Amino acid sequence: MLPVMMRAGNLTSHISRFALRRDKSTQKIMLPTAAIPAVNQQTMVLSIAGSDPSGGAGIQADLKTFCVIGVYGGAAITCLTSQNTQGVFSYLPVEPLFVQEQIVRVLQDLPVSHVKIGMVGTAAIAQHIGRALQGFAGEIVCDPVLTATAGLPLLQDEAFSVYREEILGRATVLTPNLQELATLADRNCNGTDEELAAGRLLLERFPRLRCVIIKGGHRPGDALVTDSLLVRRTGSEVEIVSQEHPRIATVNTHGTGCTFASAFTAYHLLNNDYVAAFRKAVFFMDALLTRSAPFRLGNGAGPLSHHLAD
Repeated sequence: MLPVMMRAGNLTSHISRFALRRDKSTQKIMLPTAAIPAVNQQTMVLSIAGSDPSGGAGIQADLKTFCVIGVYGGAAITCLTSQNTQGVFSYLPVEPLFVQEQIVRVLQDLPVSHVKIGMVGTAAIAQHIGRALQGFAGEIVCDPVLTATAGLPLLQDEAFSVYREEILGRATVLTPNLQELATLADRNCNGTDEELAAGRLLLERFPRLRCVIIKGGHRPGDALVTDSLLVRRTGSEVEIVSQEHPRIATVNTHGTGCTFASAFTAYHLLNNDYVAAFRKAVFFMDALLTRSAPFRLGNGAGPLSHHLAD
């Protein structure tokens, strides 16, 4: 265990904040009994993704989203990135075995019911994530981070076949944008019919998938944005739910994909309903984009102001 270093003044403040008291006979610090809550078992989300030092996307966006929605989140980091609001400039993959160990240690000890996967980076990391998740029976929500908005590939070309087997093959939920949808389905996605056909194809191709969410925000020029949810029902039946909402004029769009997938994951943990989680995540994003729009951080695509969410 690492030693905790704290200045004397800070220690006094820390102790008084939690109303700690010292037993005069033993000189031991005692917690007041009122501060100890009854045991209330809860489940949590583990995010497996890259780190964004600017705080707008990746692990940072995931944890902020979980927190404001009211879900406890953990994080296993796959890649360190150098990025800001103007783009992703480079990234450094974490040693694959250490990525696996991060995940295993959390799963061994904490009640993880949902895993959210973002940036993976390399074939070796994908393979070790797969090994860590063997036997995991909960939800695995995959936000397929393949390319940065500015065009930098975030998954090595030679990694895609392993990524498809180890990550997509284990996912229960996919949340691609239109470009990612076309890449994963290996077909054109020009218009709603082709997009829904691609979503159906992914459900057929990956038997563990229970639903695909197609994010329509990257469709150019439309005043209205349409997001679609495809849910596998009994047999070959697929339920399609579409949500149409006005496009919000804002430059603060950094991390919207990560945030949407994390919001869906958190809401599904709370209500265990794909349709309800989808609708709540769409509403959450609209509200967050609207509240973030007046603010300016950075010189490019600014981040979302998660702290302003209800």
